[in-house]
This record gives sequence, C-alpha cells and structure tokens, in this order.
Amino acid sequence: MNAGRFRVHADVADWAIAVGVTAALLVTGLSGQGSGTYPGLLGVALLAGGGLALAARRRAPVLVLAVTGACAVGYQAAGFDVPAVAYLFAVYAAVRAGHRVATLAGSVAVLAALPLAALASGLHDTGEAFAQARGALELAWLVAAGAAGEALRQAERRAEEAERTREETARRRADEERVRIARELHDSLTHQISIIKVQAEVAVHTARRRGEAVPESLLAIQEAGREATRELRATLEALRDDDTTPPRGLDHVPALVERARATGLDARLTIEGERPEVPVAVDRTVYRIVQESLTNIARHAAAATASVRIDYGPGALTVRIDDDGRATPESAPEPGVGLLGMRERVHALGGRLRAAPRCAGGFSVQAEFPVDRAS
Repeated sequence: MNAGRFRVHADVADWAIAVGVTAALLVTGLSGQGSGTYPGLLGVALLAGGGLALAARRRAPVLVLAVTGACAVGYQAAGFDVPAVAYLFAVYAAVRAGHRVATLAGSVAVLAALPLAALASGLHDTGEAFAQARGALELAWLVAAGAAGEALRQAERRAEEAERTREETARRRADEERVRIARELHDSLTHQISIIKVQAEVAVHTARRRGEAVPESLLAIQEAGREATRELRATLEALRDDDTTPPRGLDHVPALVERARATGLDARLTIEGERPEVPVAVDRTVYRIVQESLTNIARHAAAATASVRIDYGPGALTVRIDDDGRATPESAPEPGVGLLGMRERVHALGGRLRAAPRCAGGFSVQAEFPVDRAS
C-alpha cells in the first residue's frame, strides 16, 4: 500500500515538473518571436514534446535523454532561441539512475549539434565570442545537472547500504538471542524433564518386574516425558539452526489424539475436505493449538470426551477442539498464558481465534487461518 501510494505521488510530481517545464519553454520560445513573425508549428511541437517527455524520466531515463536532446536541437534549428532546460532535467535523471556513460555520450553529441542548429537557423550570427560564451554556459549547466544527479545517486546508495547494515545487525542479534534462549531452555528444562522421564520409566519397569498392573496414569506420564523430551530437543534445534521445517505439524495431530486417548479421555479426530498446500507457520501453529487444547482438557476440564475437527474449506483451514468439561458461560475461566500465546500465534498469521465455554457445557477452541489453494 505504501509503495503504491509513493508511486502515485512520484508520477504526479513527474507530470507537474513536465508540465511546468513545457510551459516555460513555450512562453520563452513564443515571446522570443517578433510580433510580425509567425511561429513554426514544428518548433512549437518540439518545445512541447521536449518538456512533456520528462514525465517518463523515472521509467525510461535514457530514452527521455535522447528525446529531449533531439527536441532541443530541433527547435534550435527551427529558429527558437530557447535554452535546453528539458535536457538538463533529463541529464539529472539519467545520471541519478546510473547511466553515466550514455549521458556523457549524449551530452557531447548535443553540445556539438546545438551550435550547428543555431547557425543553420540564422541564430547567433553576432560573432564567435558570443558563440563561445554560450557554449561555455551550456557546458557549465550540463556539468551542474550531472553533478546533482550523481550526488543524489550516491546519497541514495549510502542510505540503502545503511539500511542493509541495520537489517544484518538486527538479524545477527536475533540469531544471538535464539541461541541464548536455547541455552536457557536447555539448562532449566532438560534436567527436570529427564528426571521425570527416568523416574516414570523406572516405576513402570519395577511394576512389571513384580508382576503388578501398571496404572494408566503412570504410562501416560512415561509417554508424556518421552514426548516432552522429543519436543524440547526439536525446539532447541530449531532455535539454534533457524530451521524452516517445523518439528511437528498437521501430520502429527493423529498421534496427539491417540496419546490423549491413552490417558482415558475419549478423544476423536475428524478431518474434512482436501488438504491444500499449507504454509509452514500454519502447519506448526495448528499442531500447537491442538496440543495446548488437549493438555488443558486433561489438566483442568475434568472432561470425559473431546473432539478435534480439522476442516479444509475453500480458502481457509479451520481447527476446532471441543470438550464436555465443567466450564460454563457463567463460570468462564480466566485466559492463561497458553490461550494468550495461542491467540497471538493465530493473529500473527492473519487468522481468527475463538476460545470460550459452550452453551451446553464444556469448552471450545476454534481457529481459522486463510490458506491460498493452488490453482
């Protein structure tokens, strides 16, 4: 949007300059004709054409340079003693765009042709000294226009270089921050999760050796410890390596539902529609939403059943998780860190999230993401 607005403003400015220069050329050229002299139609057309050509100086600077130079030589030959103002603007634009060689060659040709055109039309027959002075003035104006264009080009290049340096610095700092976070996560969580996993596995192994029945809750703790270890390892690798491939995504949602069933929750998964090409960020976020929702159900909802529904609709992916827990519209729970993080993830991807108790009881989480289908 900003780029389009800037382009419109630049076009308006170019046309304003072109119209202003055209008006100045026409007024100067027509006022220079004697009251008894009929202005030549070709000369007037060349004056107007040279000025109006400046409207395209950003898009085709070399072409505009050639057109304005030819028009300047043409109206001089037609008897209009008018400075090559439009050509000066064209020189500035061409040098600013980086066409220094073409500008130099064109300017040499124009400087050589202008005196010949003036002599052919009968202008400037007042002597050699006057012609030399006029040539020196034209050369000075051309050098000034080229120098102004080159100065601005260098300034723009320095600004782009500074912007690129800032982006590289920001990227480097982000990489350093990712490594720092990964180190802190490793130091603070890996040890505790490893202890939980080892203790659960020891308890399961001991119970089986004694021939005792292993409680389902203990098996769930064991599996959760293994999954937490895998998730933490994948997260640390993603933070350290900035890998664009998500550690978990839509393909792993069925495994989440199966693990929820292993804890005693009657969890079911329904998938509707044909799966399109899903962006990596959306793929990862859907998995996280289902994971967080099922975790909340197991911890807080006291639910017996839960349903996970993924709907691949036209231009959108919708995921919905419902449970029959104890939440009601009158006793809505305060949103925790998990729900807030969920909402931030969805909104960052241009989607919408609704998380609220259901009228019939229980809680519902629904997220919708825009997805472009390949044609």
